[in-house]
Amino acid sequence: MYIAHVRKSDKENQYLKDHLAECAELSADWGEKIGLRKTSYLAGLLHDLGKYSNEFQVYLKKAVADPKSVTRGSVDHSTAGGKLLFDYCHKNSRDPFSYILAELVGNAIISHHSSRGLQDFFTPEGEATSDYLRRVDEIEVVEYELIKGRFFQEVMSEEQFQKLLLEATKELKGFYQTDGKNRVKQNDTFFLLKFIYSCLLDADRTNTMLFEENKIFKQHENDVLLQSYSQSLEEYISTFTADTPINQLRSQMSEQCKNFAERKTGIYTLSIPTGGGKTLASLRFALNHAIKHGKERIIYVVPFTTIIEQNAATVREILKDEVNILEHHSNIFTDQEETKERQSEESEAEKEALEQKQALMKDNWESPVIFTTMVQFLNTIYSRGTRNPRRFHNLTNAVIIFDEAQGVPTNCTHLFNESLNFLKNYGTTTSVLCTATQPSLENVGRALAKESDGEMVSNLSEVESKFKRVEVIDRTTDEAWTLEELAEFSEEILAEKENLLIILNTKKAVRSLYQYLENKQLENIELYHLSTSMCAKHRKNLLDELREKLKRNDTKLICITTQLIEAGVDISFQSVIRSVAGLDSIAQAAGRCNRHGEIKQQPVYLINLSADLENLTHLPEIKQGQEITLDILKESSELEQKELLSHDVQKRYFDRYYDCFKDELNYPVKRTSLNLFSLLGEGANALEHYKRTHGSAPLLAFRSSPKTVGKYFQVIDSPTTSVLVPYKKGNDLIADLNGELRPEEYAPTLKKAQQYMVNVFQHELMELQKTGSIYPLLNGDILALTSNAYDLKFGIDLEAEAASGYLEF
Repeated sequence: MYIAHVRKSDKENQYLKDHLAECAELSADWGEKIGLRKTSYLAGLLHDLGKYSNEFQVYLKKAVADPKSVTRGSVDHSTAGGKLLFDYCHKNSRDPFSYILAELVGNAIISHHSSRGLQDFFTPEGEATSDYLRRVDEIEVVEYELIKGRFFQEVMSEEQFQKLLLEATKELKGFYQTDGKNRVKQNDTFFLLKFIYSCLLDADRTNTMLFEENKIFKQHENDVLLQSYSQSLEEYISTFTADTPINQLRSQMSEQCKNFAERKTGIYTLSIPTGGGKTLASLRFALNHAIKHGKERIIYVVPFTTIIEQNAATVREILKDEVNILEHHSNIFTDQEETKERQSEESEAEKEALEQKQALMKDNWESPVIFTTMVQFLNTIYSRGTRNPRRFHNLTNAVIIFDEAQGVPTNCTHLFNESLNFLKNYGTTTSVLCTATQPSLENVGRALAKESDGEMVSNLSEVESKFKRVEVIDRTTDEAWTLEELAEFSEEILAEKENLLIILNTKKAVRSLYQYLENKQLENIELYHLSTSMCAKHRKNLLDELREKLKRNDTKLICITTQLIEAGVDISFQSVIRSVAGLDSIAQAAGRCNRHGEIKQQPVYLINLSADLENLTHLPEIKQGQEITLDILKESSELEQKELLSHDVQKRYFDRYYDCFKDELNYPVKRTSLNLFSLLGEGANALEHYKRTHGSAPLLAFRSSPKTVGKYFQVIDSPTTSVLVPYKKGNDLIADLNGELRPEEYAPTLKKAQQYMVNVFQHELMELQKTGSIYPLLNGDILALTSNAYDLKFGIDLEAEAASGYLEF
């Protein structure tokens, strides 16, 4: 009996044949969602084939007897399965679909322990090679014949295996062809790879976790939960009263969304004006659509972490479920998979330890309702490693709501479009672009395949007119505003209004204005500051306090903030000053003014700050959006300026914006000639690179370079690191994570920690390290901030003096 794992708690063995069979079944169940059950089954069946070697069995026994006697993870057990497929399906076949099977499943198998993720079929830079071919055709697998013999003896006969290969090949042919014609484009193969890889990763990690915790697999009953959620939502909506024109409009649009749920799987838009109740309206569509069409989950994707807690808390309360609604803000563990690989290859022991932690995290998005960010969504598809891609299969057969869809990073535009098109065409996933400012993604080079009649709000122009609650007033000047002028203007507004929101483009400008006004010691005016330097829980508490004071309306106040308040934060001020930016940002800012139509149209003032106050050199997208908006303001008559936020003007803005950035939409890689979009499957340059070096191209069906895509892909141009901060209960969590956690405590503790994390840029991290303000928890997997470096006004304080008792590292 050959062993796959030994349980730590009681030294019980998990036999290899059982691990392979159980992983195969899990992988197959998930692969069936897109019609690739047998293909996915093969991935699970062969992934740990190399563990049949004597070398691995001896290594495992030594590791159990004395962990220090071996280098953990030092025996390669993932190449054998990929090689077996290559030998049977590539070397001994001329069927193109047999080639596809070998490459599709084989790459997933050889990569399932790789910190770099899936291997390149063609490498577009440096040495002209094929990582895939090197692993499956060039490397000698130790004890290969012995491994094969044991597999055919213990798991299935060679004849049964060959029959399974034929069935999987036939399945793939059916997937690829409709009426004898190929429907799968080269770019689609990248996502197919990610899908099979995801099924395998989740099956392997889940089965390993279940064995370690001595549990059996239990399928989430998402269909039952979604039915229950729909009933709870309808009960909640039935309590609404259409007592104002705004509430009547909200009710009408909500009903339109419910009726629209009958439509087939597709890519739709929901252009409810800001403050129109789009969160609940889109949830109503999603629940009814999921039940009607058998979708497994609903995923809300927002541009920033700032509104996840607010939306998730609201939805939990309405749906009456505190357990099954997941918030995924960011990866709590420091990015060892990326950071270490950028610096130097991590050891096999570190890989294995990280994988065990991943398994305990249950981080696979199996919940019925998930709230996450655009960063996490795109990382699931394009980042390297094994943690993020594990979730990809759960993006299929789902409803995905992109709240504030204009938040797609410009350089990711074509990557975003192509992924949604794949999920629609092959994954039976419905996507909804939910925003008052719809980006023109159907008009770019690689168009998003929106449905031609896919807008849920049928009378959009009428709704816009009735929903108008603000008047945008252009106060930009040829000579930009100074800090003193802005402060004076703010005081003038508060002479007539009770409260004022000021939104500026940089954290530096926000902090400068706050400190200037604080030093003036304004009488009877309270000041509030919001920033992404604060953890989510801190911002939530401040927003709750602000809402309460705005509701009482008995205190004059000014809130100064960055654009973090614009994305869906349910709050309403009597007046707003917005430092000029893109029209989409201005529209979102306007949504924080007179949000519920409490009074007649209220002013939203546009101003332009001086460059020394608001330097946008390193924020090219905000800078370009600002310039386009200023041009539109100059071109427009006074009457047209009043309609600055209309659907037609927004479309004009986005068409210009994407035209300005047309060379950026394919994700060009800085200081190289590469763009990531071309590496999804076209691979022309990489193929030519190989031909020049080798004289001819190998017989490979796939041309994608997923390892290179993962190497360069970053949603945020400047990578960030999550830091756990000592804000209120954050102190307790730091103490818990500084102690010993039982396996079952990992997931709930880290889930709580998300609300107390702040993402810092690399230069900020270095500053904190210099002053000794950061220290490691869980052997360096999590970074924590010292108490002296967190300010209750501003959040993380980069200028904090070194704290005694902590060593720099």
